[in-house]
Amino acid sequence: MRIDRLTLQNFRNYTEQSVEFAPDSNVIVGENAQGKTNLLEAVVFLSCARSARARVDREMIRFGDTAARIQGEIFSREREFDVDVELFAGKRRKISINKVPAKRAGDLSGVLGTVFFCPEDLMLIREGAAARRRFMDQSLCQLRPRYAAALTEYNRLYEHKTRILRDGAEHPALLDTLPEFNARMAAAGAVLIHYRARFCGRLAEYAAAAHSECSGGKETLTLRYQTVKSVEDPFAEQGVLVEQLLAHQREHAQAELASRLCLSGPHKDDIEVEIGGENARQFSSQGQTRTAALAFKLAERDIYKEITGQSPVLLLDDVLSELDPRRQEFVLNRIGGGQVFITCCEEDRLGTLTAGRVLHVENGEVR
Repeated sequence: MRIDRLTLQNFRNYTEQSVEFAPDSNVIVGENAQGKTNLLEAVVFLSCARSARARVDREMIRFGDTAARIQGEIFSREREFDVDVELFAGKRRKISINKVPAKRAGDLSGVLGTVFFCPEDLMLIREGAAARRRFMDQSLCQLRPRYAAALTEYNRLYEHKTRILRDGAEHPALLDTLPEFNARMAAAGAVLIHYRARFCGRLAEYAAAAHSECSGGKETLTLRYQTVKSVEDPFAEQGVLVEQLLAHQREHAQAELASRLCLSGPHKDDIEVEIGGENARQFSSQGQTRTAALAFKLAERDIYKEITGQSPVLLLDDVLSELDPRRQEFVLNRIGGGQVFITCCEEDRLGTLTAGRVLHVENGEVR
């Protein structure tokens, strides 16, 4: 799996740009705020139609313009794909694969898979539960189209239910619709739990191995999936999960009405992380949490390869400069076997990786 060419029009600080990439390592060099991360963002967007940096599409459109375009020539599943994404400031985006309109954004995940790692991810362990849920969602949306559809449905229902709870006191008739929303949220939530539990099971194995390797076998990393308390076994059949989620909703019904907040559901899920038997978020050092975050991302790559049989494109955005020499060496030794993108300010520190293609970025232009 690889992206051979990327063409941008009015995307971020790029006016018109077409770039060819090497099938192995691509080192993107330039000073800060020149457009290195924007290139990686465009590649990631072609895999999932989502950005870790933009809340809405118009934020990715070049200032002063009303539309942008991302085109990718991709080799995947032993065939060529042309992916075209058009972004607009005032209307719905357009996505096509080999000139055929895509029915949903999740169709992109069947063409290109990516694992994106940026400096903010190094604090993945120290942040709140939302960061680890986002990590699960981003990974699973690429791997499981059914998960992506269920997540979209759940988020939509969650927003509607929150508005009903907020406005129910002034408009009591709205509360009559809550049972229907609860039932549909339980059904979608059961799908999320089903996939998250299995993903976390594989993540725990792969991340523990990577963490042990990076720490020289001195530390043990343990991960546990945490979901709604009424769910006794997240690996149970989905029908059982639905009933247990409905029971949890009934238990919290009065509290939700009083607080006007949606309190019950997998939108509060988390991954509990322990290093050496201690809660990593509370007690681990900065070095330990960074090693654990590295293990998460490398495990994500391993899981993708296990499920699909292909290595996803790995994108490292200025991560090495944030790591000590030992962890830098660990990362560089683990990233072979697929297409890799690394951004940096100085290419000489990357050693043999510069044997691939080196791209210099300055003021939104690549050479």
